Amino acid sequence: MALIDLDTLAATSGPLLGLDPGTKTLGLAISDRTRLISTPLTTIRRKKFTPDATQLLDLYAKNEATALIVGLPLNMDGSAGPRVQSVRDFCANLMRLQDVPIFMWDERLSTAAVTRDMIAADVSRKRRAEQVDSLAASYILQGVLDRLRS
Repeated sequence: MALIDLDTLAATSGPLLGLDPGTKTLGLAISDRTRLISTPLTTIRRKKFTPDATQLLDLYAKNEATALIVGLPLNMDGSAGPRVQSVRDFCANLMRLQDVPIFMWDERLSTAAVTRDMIAADVSRKRRAEQVDSLAASYILQGVLDRLRS
């Protein structure tokens, strides 16, 4: 498999695993089997590629995911900067380890939106730090789920 488009993703069924790739963490979320709701799953503290990828792929298999939705950190003007290349490299290396379908989704402002909602809900700074990455992954994944239904 490789990178897939929205039509190919829509033709599949089953849970989707959302990924918010950061420089220090990988936030993960999972959809239900019907692809209506995204739920935060966990956060992987990044160490090195191989153990990070192994943990990610284990969660992919354990949750019986059928595709990986990866947040693509585009610049505000839509251009691709160094972080986009880093995410693309991560995905290419991941596909070398295991043949997983990957769909990339614009993640601009996902972390900011989640953080704003958490502040509005009076979530402590410590709790926000613990949850922001998996919540951002859930936000990204929910955007894809909503798009698939429209």
